[in-house]
Order: sequence, then C-alpha cells, then structure tokens
Amino acid sequence: MPGSVVVTGGGTGVGAATAQSLIARGLEVTILVLEAPTWTHDRLTVIIGDASDPADVERAADAATASEKLVGWVNNAAVFEDAALHENPEAVLETIAANLVPAVVGTAEAVRRFLAAGTRGAIVNVSSHQAQRPVSGAMAYAVAKAAIEGLTRSTAVDYGPRGIRANAVALGSILTERFDGDAAVTGAAHPLGRMGEAREAAEAIAWLLSNPAGFVNGAILPVDGGRSVWGRDPEERVL
Repeated sequence: MPGSVVVTGGGTGVGAATAQSLIARGLEVTILVLEAPTWTHDRLTVIIGDASDPADVERAADAATASEKLVGWVNNAAVFEDAALHENPEAVLETIAANLVPAVVGTAEAVRRFLAAGTRGAIVNVSSHQAQRPVSGAMAYAVAKAAIEGLTRSTAVDYGPRGIRANAVALGSILTERFDGDAAVTGAAHPLGRMGEAREAAEAIAWLLSNPAGFVNGAILPVDGGRSVWGRDPEERVL
C-alpha cells in the first residue's frame, strides 16, 4: 500500500507508535504535532501546528501530498482534562471542543483531498471505551469520544459511495509516556489483567488503513483488552 498518511498528535504515545508502524509498512508519514518529537526517520515529515486549526491541518496535508498520493488519515490528537459539569460547564465545553474539533477538521481535510484527487482513502479516528461506558469524572472526554464515533459512522455513510472509508478504534487504558497512575490497578479493569501497549493500538489502526480492511467501513473497533464488555458485578464468581 504505497502512499502517504497524516497522523495528528504523532509525536508520542499511540500517535508515534502508529506513525512508526506505518513507516515500517513502507508508507510516507506526516505528523502534525504541537512540539517536535524526539524521534525521526527519513520517511517522516514533521509539521508543527495545532490539529484544530484548519490552516495547520492544510499545511500537513500539503506536506503529505508533496511526493506521494494521500491514502490515509489518522485523527489521534486528544486532550484529557477533568471538569465537573455543575461547577464549570464552560470548561466541559472547552474540553469537548479540544477533542472533537481536531477530528472534524482533520476528517474534512482528508475527505476534500481524496475527492479532489479522485482516489480512495481511509480515515481512522481514535476513540475510547469511555464513549460507551464513561468513567466517573471524565464527562467531557466521554462526550467528545462519543461524538467522534458519531462522526465516524456519518462519514462512512456519506462518503463510502465515493470510496472513502471511515473507522475508529475505541481504546482501553494504554501504557504511554504520559501515564502516571498505577499500571497494575488500571490493568485490573481489563479482563486481560493488564494495560494495553501503544504498539498494539497502532497495529489495529494500521490494519484499518490497509487494503485487507477494504470492506470495513463505519466500524468502531474495541482495542481494550475486553474492558468494554466486562459487566463487573459484586456477585460475579472467579472461574
């Protein structure tokens, strides 16, 4: 699958792992990041900018299409901030926007590029298990991710007839550089008994972008170690 892919928030964590996985598959990758990453590659282009700014997103798309055909787009940039609705609804709205706007802006740019080139393309949005099962205290994040899943399905329906696929990965807790909790405690919330690794999320994203996933459209793929299907109950028994 030769071509070029844009990954927003590709400097660290899942975004960086995704960029590296795509590069390993022979793709050219452009990342849109707020700060320069600590890693580099001869098939990596770095654009410093804001994934919610249409002008910066356009610059990333221009860079990605400078030498290769754009074949994929990953909306990974995200912000996690706690805010209580009854205390600060404005902060809740700001955090929703900080997560949702980059996905909308990125999707719009990707769709425009694919349509203008008359080519097929694939978009992957990074969601969370919280879109379906919110964790207390993370309302803004959960609402934004639920909206991103709606964006994914709507994009799949509206642009599937034009050869553009849109899917999402709903991640469980992933161990990245920014994680500052207790991995054992957090991992216990997953039936597999551990947190996920960034490379595991990246491999799922790369597959959704690939030709073998060519008939997958509008899907929300859980990459969460079974967290979203675990109906924990005080009466459950250990088998």
